[in-house]
Amino acid sequence: MNRVATKITYKIHNSNNKTNLNITPAQFTQLLQNSTLGERRPIEDEACLKGMIENSNLIVSAWHEDKLIGISRCVTDFHYCCYLSDLAVDQEYQNQGIGKELQIQTQNQLGPKCKLILISAPAANKYYQQIGFTNNQRCWVLNRDEAINK
Repeated sequence: MNRVATKITYKIHNSNNKTNLNITPAQFTQLLQNSTLGERRPIEDEACLKGMIENSNLIVSAWHEDKLIGISRCVTDFHYCCYLSDLAVDQEYQNQGIGKELQIQTQNQLGPKCKLILISAPAANKYYQQIGFTNNQRCWVLNRDEAINK
């Protein structure tokens, strides 16, 4: 059952504006676990999670009181492309428009020609199409333990 949050606060960390980021690896891990995104993220590796947070140059977070309940974590140049690498909302808070608002707030930080790009979890494909994303079949992934063929 979804929790109805009466007051959600959104915070923006934008490296261009030198805003402070106050998300701990423990908070990030808990959100990933509560959103099911933890199934596809290295939640057992605190150093990696810390690096993921600290090296993202655009993060929009959603809070219910002092609990992190949503995140849009991005790497961007703010002008041409923005890779939204994590979009997560705690399952107890889903279906309240929080994920959509995180994306709207993210897009609001970007320049007028900047594309929002993401790789969807298989179960979320219909959601992204429904809110206006266009599917792109040209995405390629090279895992870190794989080498470029010579």
